[in-house]
Amino acid sequence: MNDAPEFEQSKNIGSAAHTRTIPTKRTAATVIFTDDLGRVLLCQPTYQEVAEAPGRAGEKDEPPADTAAREVKEELSLVIEPGRLVAVDYVPPSGTATRTEGIIFVFDGGRLTEAQTNAIVLDPTEFKSWWWCTVDEVHERMHPLVARRIEASLTAIVSGQTLYMENGYPVGTKPAE
Repeated sequence: MNDAPEFEQSKNIGSAAHTRTIPTKRTAATVIFTDDLGRVLLCQPTYQEVAEAPGRAGEKDEPPADTAAREVKEELSLVIEPGRLVAVDYVPPSGTATRTEGIIFVFDGGRLTEAQTNAIVLDPTEFKSWWWCTVDEVHERMHPLVARRIEASLTAIVSGQTLYMENGYPVGTKPAE
C-alpha cells in the first residue's frame, strides 16, 4: 500500500501556452586547457580585439558538454571529451541590450600534451592565433568579465570545487560598488 498522496498536476503547468511565457536564455560552453606550467590556452578571434578561451554559444537542444566538445573540434581541430564542470556563470544582459542574458558552462579541458598542442589547427574564419597565457596575461588580453571567469575557474580546477558565478564573480566575492 502506498501512503503517498496522489497529486493532480495543473493542466497549465508544462503546457505549450505556459512554456511560451518562460524566458529563454542564451547558453554557451567554455573549455579551459592548461599546459605543464599552468598557463591557459587563449585564442585571438578574427572578429574582435580581445582574446577568448575555446568555446561559444550552444545550439538549440544541445547539452552544454556537447557544445564544448563541438566547439573545440570546430575551433582547434581537437577531439576531446570535456572534463568536469568547474563553473556556471550567470551573465545578465548588457545595459546596451547588445548582449542577452546567458548561462555559461565552464569545463576543465585538462593539461594538453605536447602531441595535442602540436595537433591544434585553428579555424581561420574564427581565430588568427593562440597562446599559452599566465593569469596576468589573461587579464591583459580578455574582457574583464571573461578574465574573472577564467581566473575563478582555474582556482576551482585546482581546489576541486564547482563554482556558481554571476557576471564573472563567484557568488559572495563581488566587490562593493
